[in-house]
Amino acid sequence: MALKDSDNDVDGAFTRSDPRGLSFENAFGGALSFMRRNYTKDLADVDLAFTGVPFDQAVTNRPGTRFGPRAIREASTLQPCDPPYGWDINPLEENNLIDYGDLAFDYAKVSEFPAVLQRHIATILESGAGSLVFGGDHFITYPILKAYADKFGPISLLQFDAHTDTWADDDEERIDHGTMFYKAVKAGIIDVEHSVQVGIRTLNPDTLGVPIIDAPEVHEDPKAAVAKIKEIIGDRPTYLTFDIDCLDPAFAPGTGTPVSGGLSSAQALMMLRALKGINMVGGDVVEVSPPFDVGNCTGIAGAHVAMELCCLYCWNKRERNA
Repeated sequence: MALKDSDNDVDGAFTRSDPRGLSFENAFGGALSFMRRNYTKDLADVDLAFTGVPFDQAVTNRPGTRFGPRAIREASTLQPCDPPYGWDINPLEENNLIDYGDLAFDYAKVSEFPAVLQRHIATILESGAGSLVFGGDHFITYPILKAYADKFGPISLLQFDAHTDTWADDDEERIDHGTMFYKAVKAGIIDVEHSVQVGIRTLNPDTLGVPIIDAPEVHEDPKAAVAKIKEIIGDRPTYLTFDIDCLDPAFAPGTGTPVSGGLSSAQALMMLRALKGINMVGGDVVEVSPPFDVGNCTGIAGAHVAMELCCLYCWNKRERNA
């Protein structure tokens, strides 16, 4: 870490002139943005736009994920002074990354929220950039998937989670973070045959045919689980959603519906790095709930997962454009 450079590096979220490059700003100060990237609404020539969705009005248990984007940004301040570990790519120096800020919406008009979020993501995609979203509860992935399906057609879903979130719900007016993938499958925006849910450890009588690699299977052989994921997804355009409760509560206590027996942080990061080669077109990290966190360890886990997703997206972009 080049601490000497920190004397002249401050508030990079607003003062840095180049979307590329490491940042040596003091981790304990300065304006917050994810990985100290520029805060901007200018999407010209952007490879990947980070954006927060501070929404938690679809939870079934503990709230607080509206503060998740802020916690993930804060936890990320320890990372941008070095290249990411375990990768042969450094998106901070090789790609145009921006912090697009948070979604603006009227919290008192919950019924309007899904369409507002879908338009927000569609704006990013129309520019040619991909999106990496920080939640927020997991319902937010449904409107995001609609925007992606409008561009790519039915999309493969790679879901890291403790729950399938495919409980039956045929009421389109309901907003629920446990039923949105049921609705997405029924709406035809998920390619079920080429999707997979990883880390599941709760029962659901009907998972709608989505392939599942449950937590015990991951524990038994994480490398085999990665190979199975790649075989299922193939080269299909894939959206990767990471519910932080995929991790065991020992590693991520700050979440709304914690379930014991989950993945460790080490397992999750190893798997994400090994997924190089899948056609990831976007992703999110959801369900970080700071009010229930301990020492911001869940925020830290979320920030590291988010950076792995960033590396995965940019690595694949580089290889496909080579």
